[in-house]
Amino acid sequence: MRHLYQLVMDPNVNPLSALPRMVRFQLMSVLSFMWSFVFATWIGLLAAFGPLVAVHMVLLVGIFFTSAVFLKAKEMQPLSYDMLFKDRRDGCARYDDVWGG
Repeated sequence: MRHLYQLVMDPNVNPLSALPRMVRFQLMSVLSFMWSFVFATWIGLLAAFGPLVAVHMVLLVGIFFTSAVFLKAKEMQPLSYDMLFKDRRDGCARYDDVWGG
């Protein structure tokens, strides 16, 4: 494990060892800033990932609920006046006409 660490972090062992010391230092500094940015961005994305998943799940539940309602409505027969207020057996009104109409 120590050998793997030295391959990357030790400027006398890594591929930058052929460069002058000042250039090695500058390149290692730039690489350290870059990797700090990469890991900070990664941690930030992990922190934002939970709420992002929650918002998408709420959106998907809404889409699936709407789809289920539309499919159920498609399967149902359309309602008409006859189906609502007339008896299917004899065709007469289901309810007494209280208003005399």
